[in-house]
Amino acid sequence: MQKSFIKYGLLLLVFIAIGCAKRGTITGGLKDTIAPKMVGSFPKNFSTNFTGKEIKINFDEYIKLKNINKQLIISPPLKRQPEILPYNASKFITIRIKDTLLPNTTYSFNFGKSIEDNNEGNPYQQFKYVFSTGSYIDSLNLSTKVKDAIENKVDNYVSLMLYDANDKYNDSVIYKQLPRYVTNTLDSLQIVKFENLKEGKYRLIAIKDANGNNKFDPKTEKIGFKKEFITIPNDTVYQLELFKEELPFKVVNLSQASGSKFTIGYEGNPKDVKIEIKKNSENIPFVVTQLPEKDSLQIWHKAVKEDSIRIDIRKNNYLKTYSIKVKDQKKDTLGFSSEQVGSTNFRDAFAIKSTVPLTKWDASKMKLINKDSAEVKFTNEYDEFKQELKFVFNKEPLEKYSLKVLPGGLTDYFDRKNDSLSFDFSTSDISDYGNLRINLENVKRFPIIVELTNKDGKVLASLYSEKETLLNFDLIDPAKYTVRIIYDDNKDKRWTPGNFLEQRQSEEVIYLPKEIDIRANWDWEEKFDLKTK
Repeated sequence: MQKSFIKYGLLLLVFIAIGCAKRGTITGGLKDTIAPKMVGSFPKNFSTNFTGKEIKINFDEYIKLKNINKQLIISPPLKRQPEILPYNASKFITIRIKDTLLPNTTYSFNFGKSIEDNNEGNPYQQFKYVFSTGSYIDSLNLSTKVKDAIENKVDNYVSLMLYDANDKYNDSVIYKQLPRYVTNTLDSLQIVKFENLKEGKYRLIAIKDANGNNKFDPKTEKIGFKKEFITIPNDTVYQLELFKEELPFKVVNLSQASGSKFTIGYEGNPKDVKIEIKKNSENIPFVVTQLPEKDSLQIWHKAVKEDSIRIDIRKNNYLKTYSIKVKDQKKDTLGFSSEQVGSTNFRDAFAIKSTVPLTKWDASKMKLINKDSAEVKFTNEYDEFKQELKFVFNKEPLEKYSLKVLPGGLTDYFDRKNDSLSFDFSTSDISDYGNLRINLENVKRFPIIVELTNKDGKVLASLYSEKETLLNFDLIDPAKYTVRIIYDDNKDKRWTPGNFLEQRQSEEVIYLPKEIDIRANWDWEEKFDLKTK
């Protein structure tokens, strides 16, 4: 009996233990938040008289390499990239050098945030392995900052470069040769340091190095530079402004797009381009317009099929000549549209666009009426380059308008006329908009361009001033605006970027430090002090 009691008692304890086990969970302990650490290397970090081809670095736990191609900065840069292992988790990093190292030079391998522990991904921040092929480690530093010359934000992964300013230096080296030293902003650094530098005189350059070859490609990359050489040691924090150079005008291609039109793809600025079309010695009439949202021109011509023509395209000292036989292709049809049908802004003139350039417009065959059928007086302005006919008139709030164009009111380049056209649009109430007055202080010079942009940098409104310091942006949409001022030094009414070979910086841009929140039915005045620190 006593044995049975003991037996059943033991079974009860087992069931209780199982029940308790079911109610609990295994937590696994605290989460690992500690980054891996280097515990040794061969050769040792900061070694001198380095002659090897392989480096091994040992860590206290298993690590993995993440984004090593973007994060690793080798300075001075190597012509042949080293092999960096492991490809999988390991306690070792192996660097196999495939290039010939310079004599008496300090090299640094900055791994950025690329080294992480294998389990939790804790990064070993800015780990550097440094060695010298000479008898000592160079130890001088230089601090730099980067900003964009026109945008209110700066790109990530901008390379900062130093070139030796010796008797062999010329400005073409940034296109052809590797810099002496390089560092990078990576994805978050605001102030970037060159470290382990040698005393000397240098050219300081910043490049948004898209292809990662440590050379400047003006077709695709931004650049910033200090015009004067700098000397090291130096405790100045230099700021470089990045800009995309405006390429020299160049024709990329020319093709026949229809029976009445050629298209020209180009690089650079097409302003002041001169075009001539000839059939033997006879000049062929033509009109040039912009292909919307493309770096292409449209040449509308009156040559006929089978004509052999020559097209000369010239700007300054640039000349490109094409000999073409006109193909038998369908001609462009005449059509009209407007982006403002439905609702139009008070600040914008109502406009209609044609698919073919216009040569004539007869206002007597056009009628603009309001919702009461009262006729509204207007004038026309034609932008041939954009193929856009504007209707300028005094808009009234909460009004509905109807524009009628009778047949023959519009004539295109090929003497074709429109059929009946009708466009209906309306305006909102004035109270739906806001008004902004900018009060400028300490303007250094004129003319200036004052622009309102959104958070993405798109220009939403612009004013040009040759002397005024009080500027009114009336009837603008409720939104948050960024305000910037451009010193238009060449007076071409647009921001002009710099040019490295000309040693010319971009036109100066100053941003109001804060956003302005314009609300419906608000009048707001904002002081903008242009005095820079």
